[in-house]
Amino acid sequence: MTEVNSGTQEAVQYLQAADALIKKSLRWMKQQCSGDRGVSNEKLDAHQMASFDLAWCAAEATAARFAAEYADKVAAAAAGDGPCLEQRMALAFCAEALQNIHNRFWARPQSFGLDAADLAAFASTALASFCQAQLDADNLAALGSEVAALEGDSGAYMLGDDALMMQDAFRRLATNVVMPLAEEIHREDRIIPQEILDPLTEMGCFGLSIPERYGGIQSDDHEDNMGMIVVTEELSRGSLGAAGSLITRPEILSRALQKGGTEAQRQKWLPQVAMGDPLCAIAVTEPDTGSDVAAMRLKATKCDGGWLLDGVKTWCTMAGKAGVLLVLARSNPDRSLGHKGLSMFLVEKDSYDGHDFEYRQAQGGVLSGRAISTIGYRGMHSYEVFFDNVFVPDENLVGGPEGEGKGFYFTMAGFAGGRIQTAARAIGVMQAAFERAVSYAGERKAFGKPIGEYQLTLVKLARMATLLTVSRQFTYAVGRLMDEGAGQMEASMVKLFTCRTAEWLTREAVQIHGGMGYAEESPVSRYFLDARVLSIFEGAEETLALKVIARSLIDSA
Repeated sequence: MTEVNSGTQEAVQYLQAADALIKKSLRWMKQQCSGDRGVSNEKLDAHQMASFDLAWCAAEATAARFAAEYADKVAAAAAGDGPCLEQRMALAFCAEALQNIHNRFWARPQSFGLDAADLAAFASTALASFCQAQLDADNLAALGSEVAALEGDSGAYMLGDDALMMQDAFRRLATNVVMPLAEEIHREDRIIPQEILDPLTEMGCFGLSIPERYGGIQSDDHEDNMGMIVVTEELSRGSLGAAGSLITRPEILSRALQKGGTEAQRQKWLPQVAMGDPLCAIAVTEPDTGSDVAAMRLKATKCDGGWLLDGVKTWCTMAGKAGVLLVLARSNPDRSLGHKGLSMFLVEKDSYDGHDFEYRQAQGGVLSGRAISTIGYRGMHSYEVFFDNVFVPDENLVGGPEGEGKGFYFTMAGFAGGRIQTAARAIGVMQAAFERAVSYAGERKAFGKPIGEYQLTLVKLARMATLLTVSRQFTYAVGRLMDEGAGQMEASMVKLFTCRTAEWLTREAVQIHGGMGYAEESPVSRYFLDARVLSIFEGAEETLALKVIARSLIDSA
């Protein structure tokens, strides 16, 4: 990170104190959970509450540091007098993050291996004064008045020219094509129509994570997560289920193939995926395992010329419309191998538009599926998929013979991109909800004046704008890290943070609308329902916090 200026220097100093406390607790946790082979999963599970809170402390502290850096870059570019809007939002967020971290430690210090002296050192008078000044109601209300006047904007994006061009093109597509269809797709539970799929294909949407040498639009020389993030954000602003999530499956499949596929598999599949023909789906989750990938049971049995797949997958989004499924299956029956007994397969099928499908193979296998009714996230349709002796040729074992038993690692490579992409989806939903909230706050009157003129509403708008801006810049910063070959941990953190934030922000947008927010005719009701799924898929909140973020932090403490 770059050095921050005096505008946020005080906040960064307090964040450093918070980091020191987090690290001390992580070291204590490591001591408590050490086993014969490093950190013991069983011992760590006895500290789940503290692990969960530590993951959140680390995520919020990381978000705050990125927010401070972003704000100072904006201030340096503007070269104005006094704190700019972005700095004021960053300071407010830093104060809120510090307050949250303090409260978690203060509530259960013994769970973190901390004592009264540790808490006293962190809860200094200066830190308390900083937080109180930034979170003062009048300060937040003034910030709310300023962001309300921007009519849906919430700070500079700080994007490069290429990303700005992509943002403009896909924002127009989302506004002119996706938004007019979004409500009908949601209310009638329609599958995504060609009116959306065709222009997205023409604009290269499905090839965002695929190198140019394979028919995509990403440079052969380096990754460009920013392009994928910006496009996802704009499409999700139009509709999460009808547009914003279309990139996720190509993102996961392409990363998995680039990580572990043979060159022949990349040459065959990546150009097709980049053209959206076939569309693809990811079949990893199973009914009784959720996010526990290593506990997969779908069986892959070797046969002459290939493999036979038997079992069930669930929450397989786009499985009906897709022409190829990326499937994680247990290729070694020895369950003691855990994740080392898993392999990844490409299963081909016909495309179906309905809520149910049945695909019969010439070899006798049957692949069938039924759409799961959901409260939101409609358009994509998530399916329960049944594999009955489904034949997969040897050439569709990802990685060939060398890839057998490595499916878990290929899956994780795919999901890293899926998590940062999900953060971008959350931002798009938040942006749409925030725009509606600002507009309606100026229109709706209560007790003789618009509700947007009352202090409580202004504070709500200030927090919404702040959390939206921090979420966006946190995601952008992690995307840049991933472009440099780093940022895997931060990708999990930003997914954790932005998805929970989207739930709160869309809830507040509904609340500002009052009764109209609960009506299906208002888009904010859809945003609220769609946002709820974000903390569940692509790594459930609890699994990310406990098994990915906290575990990794404790391992490296």
